[in-house]
Order: sequence, then structure tokens, then C-alpha cells
Amino acid sequence: MKDRKLLMIPGPIEFTPEVLQAMGMPTTSHVAPDFIEAFGRALERLRQVFLCPHGQPFVVAGSGTLAMDIAAANLVEAGEKALVVNSGYFSDRMGDILERYGATVTHVRAPAVGDVPPLEEVESVLKEGGYKVMTLTHVDTSTAVVVDAQALAALGRQYGALVVLDGVCSVAGEEMRQEEWNIDLAFTASQKAIGVPPGLALVLAGPRAMDAFDERRAPVGNYYADWANWLPIMEAYEARRPSYFGTPAVNLIRALNVSLGQILEEGMEARFVRHWRMSEAFKAAITALGLGQVPVSTDLAATTLTAPYYPDGVDATLLKHIKEAGVVVAGGLHPEIRDKYFRVGHMGAVSESDIVVSVGAIESGLAKVGYKFQIGTGLAAAQEILTP
Repeated sequence: MKDRKLLMIPGPIEFTPEVLQAMGMPTTSHVAPDFIEAFGRALERLRQVFLCPHGQPFVVAGSGTLAMDIAAANLVEAGEKALVVNSGYFSDRMGDILERYGATVTHVRAPAVGDVPPLEEVESVLKEGGYKVMTLTHVDTSTAVVVDAQALAALGRQYGALVVLDGVCSVAGEEMRQEEWNIDLAFTASQKAIGVPPGLALVLAGPRAMDAFDERRAPVGNYYADWANWLPIMEAYEARRPSYFGTPAVNLIRALNVSLGQILEEGMEARFVRHWRMSEAFKAAITALGLGQVPVSTDLAATTLTAPYYPDGVDATLLKHIKEAGVVVAGGLHPEIRDKYFRVGHMGAVSESDIVVSVGAIESGLAKVGYKFQIGTGLAAAQEILTP
């Protein structure tokens, strides 16, 4: 009997066979010529995936939280002002990290869980002046809410703040055009839409972010995150020269190069459309089944994941039954509503069949917990969108 479950959580995700093959190759030296080539090519490809041709990529062994740490450590100095456009759990974390480096942090918070901060409130705070950085969580993994990154970045640029985008749950899935949208720094982690097992923090710093780093008055307060240590390494590998500061995650970087190649072969425009289509199909199924969602309106719902509320009388035991039907989904994360909802990731290599299987498993789970609905309703709604 097949025991492999389909992993449909908001990261780690399902990975392609080619990526897994790269992970399983014998580990070479970090200065072996073939690894140097793979690392250099991956750095070049990151610019294409982030749509930031003039940016400086950094690939560092660590999680998405390290990427947040890298952004804050290198761009903020003690006493400088930072504005956090707060849409959920991970915006709170970004604020905590900025404060750790001595920033004076102001939050503009969403009026309710599942909502986003109003643009006019963000602008009102920015008008006070003096903000060194403004951070935004493009997609908050705890709520499946997406902010208008383009509009927020325009405000940040208008009022002189460096715009920092947490793209952990968006880059390579949700539409994001870093350079065109005037985003000064964006970051993600390997295990989300980038499509590589966990372990890499990926940062793309634009020219204004690098200029701000060059103009620092004090050394970076985090040795491992310091661009002064990592920039020569990135430049050397991209020039196809060996270099060393900390041993890179050799197999992960090989897998990253493979995945980035697959992403670019698909094409960024086609990839954005595919993610939107998978999301629309899954959300149509959830709606047809009578389940609400955490985002307060459809225009605030991310394309990389969905956060359905449990129906009345149903709790987290539903997840066990979904798993028994062959699909693993995630429980709630936001502390205010943790026990009221669950989360389903649909990003990266996700296919139409993955969506259909997942909806079928959710229908099976709902039936087992006694929820009353017409069997096949969700599947029909998904298929209507997926069928050309």
C-alpha cells in the first residue's frame, strides 16, 4: 500500500524529482569547479526570478528568519526609525528583529485578523518623516493575506524610506517585480515557492540598499549576517572563483540552481498565471463547500496558500481525517484564531492533480467529521476552473 502523503502545507512543499536528485548527489568540495559554476549560475538566476537585474543576491545557509535578520542587521542602526506595515504573525517578528538592532519601531496594524493596514494610514505615518526603512510582509503565512506591495513600495519611495519586502511565502509564486516596483530589498527562503528543501536564506538587495549599507556609521551587530563578510564571497562565486567565509550548503545550492533553472524555463509570467489559476481553483472549491476564509475579502487572498475556517461544529480533528485520505495540510498559526482555521499551501511545483487530490481529501475529511454537504461539490468547482 502506498504510504506517501501529498504535502500541501505552506512550506516545506513538494519538490521536483530533479531537485531531489541534486540533493542526493555526492557532496563535493565547496571550491570544486562544478560547484563554483552551479553557485555562480544560481546567483545570476536569482536576479531573474526576483526580477531585479541590478540587485546583489546573497545565498546563506539558514531559514527565512535568518533572511529577516540579514535585512535588519545590515540596513538599520541603533536609534533609526523603522515602520512595520503589520499584517500578521510574521510582521510582528520583523518588528522584534528590528528592535533587537536598536531601531525605533512603529507598527501600522491591520484593523482585524485577515485584513491589511490601510494605505492612507501608512502614508500618514510616513509623512512624519525620518523613517530609514519600511517593511512589509508580502504574504503572511499565518493568515494567507497578501498586501499591495507595489502601492506600498511607491509610498515608501515617495517618503524616502528603504522598502524591505518579506517575500518568504511569495517570491516565485505571487507576482512580485522587485526593481520595477522600487523594492529595495526582498528576501525569501528555499522551502517555499522557490522549490528547494529547507536551509537557504535568499536575499536580493537593490542598489539603494547596498548604498545604505556602504554608508553605515557602525559595524553590523551580527557577525554571521554581515554583508561585509558575505559580499566578497558572492562576488567571487559569480565571477567563478573559489572563496571562503563559511562553508556553503553545497547540495542545497546545487538543488537551488536546478530549481531556478526550472522556474526560468517555465517563465515568470507563466508561473504567476499558473499559481493564480491553482489558487482560484482551490478557493472556488473551499467556497463551494461552504467554508469561509481568513482574508476578509477575495482581493486580499494570497495565491500561494489558502486559510479556510473550520465549519461550525468542526475542529482540528478534521486534519487527521484529511491526512488519512492522503494529504497533509497545516493547522492554524495566528495566535488570535489558531484553533479556528487551517492552512493549505499550493505553490512551487503544484499541479492540477495536486489540487484535485487535496480537495477530494478535504471532502473526505469533512464527511468523516459529520459535516453536511453534497459530496463532489468542491471537486466540481475546482474542475470548472481547471478544465480549459
